[in-house]
This record gives sequence, structure tokens and C-alpha cells, in this order.
Amino acid sequence: MADQRAMSSTTHHSQMVQNPLQRFLLATEIDTRLLGMIGALATIWIGFNFFSGGLFLTPRNLWNLSVQTASVAVMVTGMVLVIVTRNIDLSVGSILGLVGMVMGVMQTQILPVQLGLGLGHPAIWILSLATGLIVGTGIGALQGGIIAYLKVPAFIVTLGGYLVWRGAAWWVTAGRTVAPMDTKFQLMGGGPAGSIGSLWSWVVCVIACAAIVVGLYFGRRQRQRFNFPQRPVWAEVSLALIGCGATIAAVWVANAYPWPTRIAENYAAASGIPVPEGGLFISHGIAIPVLIAVGVGVVMTFLATRTRFGRYVYAVGGNPEAAELAGINTRWVTVKIFMLMGALCAIAAAISSARLNAATNALGTLDELYVIAAAVIGGTSLAGGVGTIAGALLGALVMQSLQSGMVLMGIDSPLQSIVVGIVLVFAVWLDTLYRRNKH
Repeated sequence: MADQRAMSSTTHHSQMVQNPLQRFLLATEIDTRLLGMIGALATIWIGFNFFSGGLFLTPRNLWNLSVQTASVAVMVTGMVLVIVTRNIDLSVGSILGLVGMVMGVMQTQILPVQLGLGLGHPAIWILSLATGLIVGTGIGALQGGIIAYLKVPAFIVTLGGYLVWRGAAWWVTAGRTVAPMDTKFQLMGGGPAGSIGSLWSWVVCVIACAAIVVGLYFGRRQRQRFNFPQRPVWAEVSLALIGCGATIAAVWVANAYPWPTRIAENYAAASGIPVPEGGLFISHGIAIPVLIAVGVGVVMTFLATRTRFGRYVYAVGGNPEAAELAGINTRWVTVKIFMLMGALCAIAAAISSARLNAATNALGTLDELYVIAAAVIGGTSLAGGVGTIAGALLGALVMQSLQSGMVLMGIDSPLQSIVVGIVLVFAVWLDTLYRRNKH
């Protein structure tokens, strides 16, 4: 018996020595699917960097990639909750288009002309954004009400919305493009003016790193308080170093991308700054739409994991009948999810139209497919009950990286669609395999 115990101990010890990665993942509690996503993203980036002759992994391209991802990233945080409750929303692109057009008309016609505020009035962008949020939330409430109380399947309701809201967007201006947007509103789209610069980017970096450390500390305190098993101290330190390292790297890349030469020279001339011989280097820093997307991601993660509403959402997705029997008002939860989705579409519409400096009829076209694909690639199960905001945000980055890389390589648009379609089917197949092996 003693020999057997010794052999068992030796075997166990050798397994621990042989699998340091497994031990690390077990101790830090990092989701293996999330790790797989990061690995896939790294492979995509390295591959595209090689095939594009080193153009992909440049500060300029990575900065543009972050801005391009922002609007889809905002919407995918809501799509996670929609899919978790076994629903789907095919209308998000059309809602984005309609809300973008409404905000454009508010800024160019209704507020400055019909209500007499005049162009450039400081309240224009605020009132336009507020109107967009009201319209988006209202559309979400209407669709959610039909799904929850009239028992019409979400697929049909949102498919109808896909057609109705796209038609309504055209009807608002009879197909005309609305431009230009208010100068303050444009800041939500990025660009040299729509970024916070080097200094404030480092300030955000310090705040983010402090938040990571404080979050880990209080998480540990909570586990102690409720006698839950705790991670080893070295695992907590590793998580803090990984989080802070990734944040510092992201800010460093954002600060490494300078303003275009002409814009920097014009700024220097207007500000009376002498231009050095080698040219003036002014960092973009973090773009405002990226800050908005990260802020939305943090709020939605808190909502999904730390609130009663979030627990109800996952309970409804896991077992709707049991949730109903437990006293959860599943209908009202569904309505609230679609209202939230509508509000997030409005925020995404502000980012997209501000970036274009125009509201066009093509705004948000096919965005619903990218949003759903990003959620599924990020680990949200179409069977319901499973999905994380962090995974979905990573999925959005993967989708946009694929698109950006194919554009850099000069691949035609139809072929891009083929690749995205294949990736989506592959992601759902992997999800099916993962759930089958788990059970």
C-alpha cells in the first residue's frame, strides 16, 4: 500500500511537472476557450503581417483596426445577452441605419434650422444623441414586446425589423445622404481630433491597471468572506501582470501612431509651435470610439455578472421553464434585453455616422451578420445559456482583423464574404464539439 501511494504520488508529481500550462490555467482559472481565441487572433495577425509584407502589425493599421472594431464591439455586447436567452436579432444593422439617419437629420435640419438653434450650437450633438438613444430603445421595446407578449418568434420579428427599419431609414430622407455632422459629434468617430493624445492615454492606462489590481484584490476578499476556494497568490500576481502588460502594450501602440504630416503642420501653424527639422510628432493616442467600446464592455460585463438582471438572463437562457417557475418575469426580461440592444445600436450608429461624417443608406448594411458571427466566434452558444462579453469583444476583433487583413492583401469583397461565411460555420461547429465533449 505504501509503495502504491508512493507510486501514485510520483505519477501525480510527474504529471504536474509535465503540464505546467495546465497547472497555470487551473490556478489562474483562465477560460480555455478565451485562450484559444487569443491564439487564433495571434495566428491571424502574424499570418496577415507576413502576407502583407509587414503592413498589418504597424501602429497605423492596429490603430485603424481598433476604430473599425468599435461599432460592432458595442453591438455584440448586447447580442450576447440576446443569444444567451435563446433569441436572435437580425435587425441590428437596420436599426443602426435608421438611428444614424435620424441623428443626421436632427443635426443638419431639425435642430439648427427648424428649431432655430443654428449650426454649431453646443447642445446639438447632445440632443441628437439623446434622440437616437430614445429611438433605438423604443424600437427594441417594440420588438421585445412582440416577441415576449405576442409570442412571435424572435427570428421572424427581427427579420421583419430588418426590412422595416431599413425601409424607414430610406423614407426619412427619401434616400438622400445627410452630411456633414456636428463638429463635436464627429469626435465620436475617431481621427486626430477624436483621440485623447499621448498624455491622457497614459492616464487612462494607469487608471485601467489600478482597476485591474483593485478588482483582483476585492475578488480575493470576497472569496475569503464566503469561504470559497482561492487562487494562489502567484496566480493573482500573474493575472495582474498579464492584464497590465496588455493594457500598456495597447496604449504604447496607440501612442506610436502620429498625426498625418499635413494636419500636424497646420496645427503647429495655428498654435504657433515651431516645426522641428524631422517633422512634428503628435501622437493620436486612444481613439474616443475605442474608449466608448471599452466602457460599454465594462458596463455590460458588470451588468451580466454582478446584477440580478444578469443572473435572470442566464437563468432564462439555461432553462426558461425553471426560470418561470422560480418566479422570474421572463417576458419582462426579454423586453429589457431588446431595449438594451436597441440602445447599443444607437451608440454604434453614433460611432459609425461620426466616423463617416455622414448618414448614408448603406450605414449598417450586413452589420447584423458580423455582430452575430462575432458573438458566436466569441463562445456564445446558439443553444442558449452560455456566453461572455469578453469573449464576444474578442470575437469582434477577430472578425474585423480578418476583414482588415483581406483588404490589405487586396482580396475582392465577394471573396471576403466567402471567408467570413466559412469562419462562422467553422465557429458553430467548434461550439457544437465543445458542448458535446463537455457533456
